[in-house]
Amino acid sequence: MILYYLKLVGQFWQDMKRQKLRTFLTVFGITWGTVAVVLLLSFGVGLQEHAMKSMHGLGTNIVIFGGRNTTKSYAGFNKGRWVGLREETAELLRRNIPEMEFISPEVNREVKMIYAKETRMVNCTGVYPGYEIVRNLEPDNGRFIDELDLQQKRRVVFLGNTLRDNLLGAGSEAVGKIVTLNGAPFLVVGVMKDKTQNSAYMGRDREAAFIPYSTCRELFGVRWVNRFICRAADPVNTPGMIDRIYQVLGRKLKFDPTDKDALWMWDTTEGERFMYYFFLGFQIFLALGGALTLLVGGIGVANIMYVVVRERRRELGIKAALGATPTMILVQFLMETFFIIALGGATGFLFSYGVVELFSSPLLVGVQKYIGSPVINPLVAGSALGVLGLVGLAAGWAPAKRAADLSPVQAMEF
Repeated sequence: MILYYLKLVGQFWQDMKRQKLRTFLTVFGITWGTVAVVLLLSFGVGLQEHAMKSMHGLGTNIVIFGGRNTTKSYAGFNKGRWVGLREETAELLRRNIPEMEFISPEVNREVKMIYAKETRMVNCTGVYPGYEIVRNLEPDNGRFIDELDLQQKRRVVFLGNTLRDNLLGAGSEAVGKIVTLNGAPFLVVGVMKDKTQNSAYMGRDREAAFIPYSTCRELFGVRWVNRFICRAADPVNTPGMIDRIYQVLGRKLKFDPTDKDALWMWDTTEGERFMYYFFLGFQIFLALGGALTLLVGGIGVANIMYVVVRERRRELGIKAALGATPTMILVQFLMETFFIIALGGATGFLFSYGVVELFSSPLLVGVQKYIGSPVINPLVAGSALGVLGLVGLAAGWAPAKRAADLSPVQAMEF
């Protein structure tokens, strides 16, 4: 059996040599189609990952909310009343909403920060420990604010990386240095690792400073909280958590829980869902575009296989007369079709891999800031292989079936 298939490979090679130009153009069409499928999907995946990473620069599955004016009368109170939020609201919500994984108040003030002879006006935010996790403020050096800082009202500060560069010098060792905020000395305990951030609500994190909420409250005499940031343990529970926030605060602060204007609410998970489905449609569109390009190559494969069948009709008649079954002839021509598909597909994969490696290299890091790094992941490779298989089957079946259906008499009449 192995010898039989080796003979088929040899026969296939002879057929292709007799049709050099047509074979070259056909293989080139398959190669180009494979490149189209792989590169379109690879760049699509890279762009999606880049967009999601940029979105997560703000935070992962977070909800941000604050007080606003009521628009409905409730329990004897007229509409138009302002809903003020205090720090104790955080503990109230944490106790009453089991879906809530984390919550922190936020109070931000513009302060004058001084180090040596450098002075900067900086957006300074008071928060709880754990804030760095939900906001993706990964320390590049040092640490973020911890529980002891909060309990002891320590004067410690966590700096954005750009703020560190502007105030203390680019790439300088900031941890352990003393800076002043509105004249009060603060110890730098950490510097944020650089990150991509495409949205913000109080400035870019790389230019901001973060201090313990308790310290912020004492330093600035904070009475009202600007906003709260929270996150559900499971993103699926986010809508339910939001409804519970309105119910709990409605009871406590005396406003109608159905009055959605009593609180302003920013659910970032909605943006993530939109981006997911947008890129899903985008990837399908790219895959279809590449598949249509590959289909053109498949037409070339079908054409060359019809020519091969026509040229080998006498040979097929002899084989049939000597006992070759239609299935054996069908498999033979399908194998020859897939040889062409495999040759073009392998060439296309190799070329695509080189392009992906080039665009993922440090040489094009500037380009990666805008389009991300293309990725040939298992989904991309599997999709390309699946399309190649379908094209090969579609291109080879009709010629192979025609060859298998020839009777010895019909074949010898040619």
